[in-house]
Amino acid sequence: MYWYEDEIKQLEAKAIYPKAKKKRVLFYGSSSIRMWNSLAIDFPEFNVVNQGFGGSTLAACCWFFPRVIPVWQPDIIVLYAGDNDLGDNRHPEEVFLNFKNMMTLITESFSNIPVAFISVKQSRASSYLYGSIEWTNGIIRDEIQRNYPNCTFVDIVEPMKKNGLIDQALFEPDGLHLSLKGYSVWKEALENQFLNAFVEKK
Repeated sequence: MYWYEDEIKQLEAKAIYPKAKKKRVLFYGSSSIRMWNSLAIDFPEFNVVNQGFGGSTLAACCWFFPRVIPVWQPDIIVLYAGDNDLGDNRHPEEVFLNFKNMMTLITESFSNIPVAFISVKQSRASSYLYGSIEWTNGIIRDEIQRNYPNCTFVDIVEPMKKNGLIDQALFEPDGLHLSLKGYSVWKEALENQFLNAFVEKK
């Protein structure tokens, strides 16, 4: 895990600002989170914290959780990770076990706060992993439905399709990282499937 140290130290060095009246939503995970630079603009109803770090696996997110998450005392957590695990030839069931480990870490730190797990995305760069991605998403979704009433599985695979295929306009030229249009799809999916339930009515 040493290759993540520089980014983890940067996350640890962030100034911890006081909680505002808005609910604090902490986004945690891989580069798809780290590169979501418009989070505060996309979700103005919330006090947003971005604790993503590049190339992270779900296993790495578990490993570094105690160092970069509890200090923020979030009200809600949004998690995205898993595709890098699969890209490192980890079995879907390993990703599943790390998801369970993550939920244990969250529960031990914050009890049963609301959590969203954003499904592992499909992309042109990960086309050889589509079977593993589908398997991973399926077993995590089923586990959430059975055992984690405080967690919501947010599907972004279907919203990212056009005519039944992944819409390449949602990605940067590398075919892996999200474009601005891609993030707009994630924003809408996250709002509709999860965050709108926590927006305070005026």
